[in-house]
Amino acid sequence: MTRGAVRDAGTTGSPAVVSVGRPPWWLVAVSFLIGGLITADLLADGRTLRLDLRVSEIVSDWGLRDADAYPVIWLVTQLGGRVTILVVLAGLVGYLLWRRGAWFPALRVVLAVAVLTAGVYAIKHGTGRTAPAFPGSYFFHDDGASFPSGHVANAVVMWGVARWQAVRYGLPAAVQRAFWWLSILGPVATGVAMVSLDYHWVTDAVVGAAAGIVLLGVVHALDAIVLSRWVRADAGRPTA
Repeated sequence: MTRGAVRDAGTTGSPAVVSVGRPPWWLVAVSFLIGGLITADLLADGRTLRLDLRVSEIVSDWGLRDADAYPVIWLVTQLGGRVTILVVLAGLVGYLLWRRGAWFPALRVVLAVAVLTAGVYAIKHGTGRTAPAFPGSYFFHDDGASFPSGHVANAVVMWGVARWQAVRYGLPAAVQRAFWWLSILGPVATGVAMVSLDYHWVTDAVVGAAAGIVLLGVVHALDAIVLSRWVRADAGRPTA
């Protein structure tokens, strides 16, 4: 058995009941365009800024931060929390390593975290947008890191990677469907919860989702161009 085969072993199992979730090129292009247009409009104090202010006024009046429902809504925001997602991914990767002898999923997770961190924080530091509760009347400040929503981007990319691995390694149909739901509803629920608590502007969540789709596409592309090719090349080398 070759070393490459061991790295990506155990890809057989239950048949795929959902797709792996690789974003099509047109969706990546549309997401990039939407994210760019919203960013440019915000920097120009355009209509999207006025939309954000109006929505923030409405949700502030709801007072959900001080309501009895706050703990439940906060838990929903954790569908996009990096720690929450990485705990689930650690269990998934550990299971695949233990039962299938495959540690290639761990490389995909590491790649996804690196791409996600670099991409999101480049935009955050490049714009410096402040959150709704930031002291004063600033919309852009050196300490601003609200735009785009990292939680929403996390949910898109990391639940997308979890879904990908569940389908790729033929996990039971129920598991595949569960990760499919998380990859679709996780980002939506996270964005709605963050905005309803006035932790983020609406456009933070929208561009967070757009950035997540683009970055998930980048992760898939890098896997196809670099990681998977490396495994195939390594699988052709004889072991000592």
